Parts: sequence; C-alpha cells; structure tokens
Amino acid sequence: MGVSELGYAQVNDENIRLEVLRKNRIGKEYVFGKWNDKGGTETSLTYLGILKTNKGRTYKIMNYIWTWGMSCRSTSRILVFNGKNQYLGNYYAPRESNLPKEIKDRILIFANKDHECDKKIISKISFKNGLPKEIYVACKNVYGDNLVFDGTN
Repeated sequence: MGVSELGYAQVNDENIRLEVLRKNRIGKEYVFGKWNDKGGTETSLTYLGILKTNKGRTYKIMNYIWTWGMSCRSTSRILVFNGKNQYLGNYYAPRESNLPKEIKDRILIFANKDHECDKKIISKISFKNGLPKEIYVACKNVYGDNLVFDGTN
C-alpha cells in the first residue's frame, strides 16, 4: 500500500466514525467496505452510547472491527470519543469477543461470547470516576484480558 492510499484510508476511517456518531443509533452495526479472500477490507462500527463521569464528563463509546487480509484477520478496538465527537483513543481488544455488549445504567457491560470463556461471567466497568487506564475482562476462573487505553483523556 502506498503512502497516499494509507493516508486516504485514515481519512476515510475518521469520516465513517463521525458518520456513525452523528447517526446516534445505539446498538446498530454499520459495515463499510467488503472483505473478500482476494484482499478487500471491511470496517464494522457499532455505537454503544454515552458514559458520564460523576464530574459531568461525557465519553461516547464505539466498537470497531477491521477485517483484512486473505486469511480474514481482524483487529478489534473500543473507540472512545468526547461529547464533541473528538477521538480520544482506544482500548485494543485481542479478540472480537472482548468487545463490550452494551451500556446500561452508566456501566459498560462485557458478556462472554468466546466458547472458551464462562458464559455466566459478565464484566461491568464504571466510568463514574473517569476514563479507566485499563479494563479487565474476565473469562474463566482467574483468566481474562487487560485492555489498556491508548490515547489522551
């Protein structure tokens, strides 16, 4: 991929994120592009809603899945924006199953979808004291994944 193509992809990615935020449809998945075994890419975005801190700060949360490559690889992240739709950063999720399911009562809810994890375990993360530096998503027994925030808050 040439530099100009990479630059275009980054601008396009920013545009589609803003488009989804402006639509403000909680829980609706939007798919851009089309992956195929010949090398196409696909971006899936799902806006989960708003989390507010006790001090009134607003965070908008979006699930991001980018599918690419001949072997259908994917990169998953939880994107974080402020109340003005400005991108603040993301939490890298090693697997799609690490992405949150919903926001309920100011809590980010993670339900185990991975077949290796205990389906009864639900991780609940509060943003009431601000943007967490790390999010622990429990899987089974003492196992789980730490999702580390990469960005500014």
